[in-house]
Amino acid sequence: MALEITDSSFQETVLKSDKPVLVDFWAVWCGPCRTLGPIIEEVATDFEGKAVVGKVDVDNNQEISMQYGIRNIPTVLIFKNGVVVDKLVGVTPKEVIAEKLSAHL
Repeated sequence: MALEITDSSFQETVLKSDKPVLVDFWAVWCGPCRTLGPIIEEVATDFEGKAVVGKVDVDNNQEISMQYGIRNIPTVLIFKNGVVVDKLVGVTPKEVIAEKLSAHL
């Protein structure tokens, strides 16, 4: 299951992780985000133990959203060693997300 990541947990969960981290920036009111949600959950299950998969609610965590320039949602960022190494905007097929994340394992 994808972790809920907040402004206060972001540094510990994402930036200090020794594994690649996929972060889905989303909002409750966003239709495309609701479409992507189950895909992110499947990716979280598939990559359990290999990567960290989490979600940031942009309405409740504006500091992180602003810091990374999130203007459109859903946006998925992949971090490795605390640095953004890939970005996907919009609803993306599971295969594409898995392929991008696998490239950073």
